[in-house]
Amino acid sequence: MSEIKVPDLGESISEGTIYKWLVKEGDTVGQGDVLAELETDKVNLEISAEEDGVISSILRQAGENVAVGEAIGIIGSADGAAVAGGGKPEAASAATGSSASDGGKPEAASAATGGSASDGGKPEAASAPAASEGAAAGSAALASPGARKLARERGIDLGEVSARDPIGRIGQADVNGHGAAVPEAAAPAAPAAAARPEPVKPPAPAGKAPHAEDGKATERKRMSRRRLTIASRLVEAQQTAAMLTTFNEVDMTAILDIRKRRKDAFKEKHEVGLGFMSFFTKAVIGALKAYPLLNAEIDGEDLLLKKYYDIGIAVAAKEGLVVPVVRDADRLSFPEIERKIGELASKARANTLSLPELQGGTFTITNGGVFGSLLSTPILNTPQVGILGMHKIQLRPIALDEERTANRPMMYVALSYDHRIVDGSEAVGFLVKVKELLEDPEALLLEG
Repeated sequence: MSEIKVPDLGESISEGTIYKWLVKEGDTVGQGDVLAELETDKVNLEISAEEDGVISSILRQAGENVAVGEAIGIIGSADGAAVAGGGKPEAASAATGSSASDGGKPEAASAATGGSASDGGKPEAASAPAASEGAAAGSAALASPGARKLARERGIDLGEVSARDPIGRIGQADVNGHGAAVPEAAAPAAPAAAARPEPVKPPAPAGKAPHAEDGKATERKRMSRRRLTIASRLVEAQQTAAMLTTFNEVDMTAILDIRKRRKDAFKEKHEVGLGFMSFFTKAVIGALKAYPLLNAEIDGEDLLLKKYYDIGIAVAAKEGLVVPVVRDADRLSFPEIERKIGELASKARANTLSLPELQGGTFTITNGGVFGSLLSTPILNTPQVGILGMHKIQLRPIALDEERTANRPMMYVALSYDHRIVDGSEAVGFLVKVKELLEDPEALLLEG
């Protein structure tokens, strides 16, 4: 028998949420089989079986928060599962937590399992007190935190709850099952003060009735751990940084011309398409070299000026926004950047990114233009102090000189920055540098 435990989730992550179980109790599994999917603040991870056997018990259910190293299930051998289900009294006693102090007597086995006179040949009345005391002494120690909380809310004595797993650990499902199994007519009378308390509902805002009373259809859905983390991080960024945004526009004529002339040969040679992200990544790196404070980080009363360029690329995945990082982007060629961004984006949408691929980053680029956004103000990806927002390319009439105008493919770009260390003049200079490099690809090749 072995426990299914929550694996080490990486630096700074101490807990996760069980997203879903891929097996059920009684299923036969082999070593390496995926048993469950765990959702963390950044990525979803798979929990695999460490040995062959049978899922004898699932201790924590989907939606429950679990800590690193916590047991969430038990794998037993096929023989062991059969014994636990209805074998010898000795096995049943051991499985439910009886100790050497019981002396191995039938009475001890009866007390530990809550059995009747048929277990040990004694009247039920004689074994009941021992059963009650033994269960009360052992169940609380073997109950999960979620089960204890649920039992407190419902006024249920854990000593009266039967555990389904072989080691006697009580889970939330056991508490729920106990509450459903006891009919009201059979329940003993209890003082009014001991009645099960109803969960306290938060009061509705003043002057606004709850949706349920409006007679309108609503649906309540629990936010995923990742969505909660995204919400927390974005609010934190707005509350802790002196965030400001400056705007400019880029004439994309030169880049579109290069892509039109070179895209087929580029793809044939490098087996990857020539997109816009490689141009913007190179332009950002050139601007960061000219304005290094945008590649810095605040650490207490100090500034950390980073001499490397790990560029985060925001990707919209089904589970929520993620920002995988292109490491040492200044050392990569155009095809290498395109290939790396494509790999990271595919992993993000398939939910297979690893934690190292999401950690770090010195500056972020986000492209709302792929969704049709014409203009927006991106929020900082703290502790970074700068983020560049790309937008939709749109034909607009542009004055070429005092007499001539022309329709040009234009893109608005936005730079959000932390005004605590980046002054407005520096932020504007950075964005102008990005504009100049994009409008003159030769300079981009030289300086990016």
